[in-house]
Parts: sequence; C-alpha cells; structure tokens
Amino acid sequence: MTAWPGAVRRVEPLLLAATVAAATWASATGGLGVRSPLPTAVILLLALATGASVLPSRRWVLPTVAAVCWLVLAAWAAVVVASWRAGTGLRGRQLAAYLLGTFPVMLAGMAVGSVMGGERRLVMATPGNAVVFYAWLVIAPAIVGLWIRARRDALAALRDRAERLEREQEARADRVRADERARIAREMHDVVAHRVSLMVVHAGALEVTTADPATVETAGLIRSTGRAALTDLREVLGVLRQERPLPAPGWDTVDDLVRESRAAGLRVSRTDEGTPGPVPDAVARTVHRVVQEGLTNARKHAPDAAVDVCLRHLADGVEVSVRNDPSDSAGPVLPGAGLGLVGLRERVELTGGRLTAGPTPGGGFLLRALVPAGEAS
Repeated sequence: MTAWPGAVRRVEPLLLAATVAAATWASATGGLGVRSPLPTAVILLLALATGASVLPSRRWVLPTVAAVCWLVLAAWAAVVVASWRAGTGLRGRQLAAYLLGTFPVMLAGMAVGSVMGGERRLVMATPGNAVVFYAWLVIAPAIVGLWIRARRDALAALRDRAERLEREQEARADRVRADERARIAREMHDVVAHRVSLMVVHAGALEVTTADPATVETAGLIRSTGRAALTDLREVLGVLRQERPLPAPGWDTVDDLVRESRAAGLRVSRTDEGTPGPVPDAVARTVHRVVQEGLTNARKHAPDAAVDVCLRHLADGVEVSVRNDPSDSAGPVLPGAGLGLVGLRERVELTGGRLTAGPTPGGGFLLRALVPAGEAS
C-alpha cells in the first residue's frame, strides 16, 4: 500500500500527456471541437507533439505548442494545461507576461477563423465566443492553478510551523531536563558529598589516634571505602552535569566488589561458568550493578551469611546471580530506600533482559538477572 502513491506520481505525467494528446485529436477531428481540414496524418503528428510537450521540459515549450495548436487546429487541451501550469508555477511578472502573451494569440485565432470561414469563423472569430473561450481556456485554469499553489504554500507553511514548534518543544524539554539534572547534582554534592567527606575525615583521624590494630584496620577500610564512594559520586555528578560519560566497568570490577565486601567482613565466594567475551558497555555496567546490589542487600540483611556470586557467560548474554544463605544475626538492619531492586529491574529490562529476586527455600535470598549481550562494542 505504501508504494501505491509513489507509483501514481511516477506515471502521472504520462497519463496527462496521453490525455492531452487524445483531447487534441478529438478536438481536431470534430469529436470535441471544430474539425480541421488538415490530413489525418498531420493531425496525428500534432496531437502526439502536443502530448509530448506536456512532459517535463523547458517552461516555454508547452505554451508555444499550445499557441500553435490553437491557431492551426483550434485545439484547446494544451491551452488549458499551459494556463493551469502558469497559475501553479509562475509568479508576479512572469504570470502577467503569460496572460498578456495570450491576447495576441487569441486575436490571431480570430483572424484565422475569419479567413477560414464556416464553423471555424463562428467558433473563433465571433467576439462573444472569443471572450468565452479566453475566460474558460486561459483565465479559469490560471485561477485554479493559483488556488492550488496558494493551498500548497499554506500547507507547506503549516508543516514548517509544526516542525519548528516540535523542535522548540524538544529544545525546551532538553533545557528542563538539563536544569533538573543540574539541580539533582547540586543537591547530591551538597548533602551526600558533605557527609561522606566527614566520614572519611573522622575515619582518618581514628586511624591515626587509636592504638588498637583491629580499630586501625577498620578505620582504614572505612576511609578507603569513603574515598572510593566520593570518586564514584564525582563521576555520577559529572554525568548529571553532562560533562562526561560514566566509565565502562569490565569484569575486573566484579572482583573489586567481591574484594571490598570481603574486607567489610562478608563471606563472599565467586564462581564463573563459561568463557567471558567482549560485551557492550551497557551489559558490563548492568552486570556490575546487579552484583553491587546483591552484595549491598546481603550486607544489610544477612551480614553473617555466606554469599555466592556466580557469572555464567552464555553465547547470547550473561546470567549473573547473587545468593546468600539465611542469617542468624539479630542485629539492627541498615536503613534503605527500598527502591534498589525496582531501579535495578528497570535497568535490566532496558537491555532486553529480565530480573528475578526472592527468598530461597532454605531461608536465604537469590538475586538473578539474565542480560542479553547484543553486539559487542
């Protein structure tokens, strides 16, 4: 169905040419006009030449052929098409020149009709008929052409206006999004960065002033973790301010997450199945976030339980799972916003994957995500 309008536009000039040639033939042979005394072969050649002049060519060809056909054959088809095209294509002085140029042709037609006499004189040389023919063959088609051109220009103006408004709306939405991202970045910097910086400073002071080796080690871990958090926060703020993209994490970042969790006291083991291969940055980042969320939840809700991180490298993606055993701890649970899994599910689904999370039969918890690889970047 979509190819039908294009096919019609391609054959439209040929259909118009054939129609004009047939109308010229019918007019010259008496079917739709005054019969010409010229031989049939000459009429046929003139009709074919008239139809060919309608095809795309120089602008002056069709008016010239139309004038010749009117004077020689009293054929009206080419005159109608020439006037219609003048209305749609000519402007200002060019259109006025065309309309003025038709007066001598009509006067010459009256002279030819007077000389030939008979029906030709009655049709072309009578002043009343000449005025009627001029109105119907020149003025009316030109007016129709002007109306079509005006409507076409109005539609083009409306289309340009709609496109301009759409571009302005998109630009306005981009500005609003940029302002909102900048506001969020300021809030995160003013609130989160301030408190994490205080945590790092106090941990450093505790590391220097205390004499207990275990306390020194814990304080050092808190200080290094806080500094890493500030680095990550700086990268996130850069993304929010559209200064630079987030660095693409690789498979080694999963090892870093496991090592940090072990340093925090979590019993974490990692297993890999299959051979890791190149994956797009979005896939690697999603795998990183799944492991990060799973380990964070384990530290919050089961800090004394064993945790297993498993990465299965498949032909069409990566399956990552974080499973923790049931916890025997009755200590306080770290606070959370409760939106981690919601945002993680949205992130996984954006890559075309799926995520499941829930308790296991033994009382533990399992977080599993299947992330399709797509095309490696």
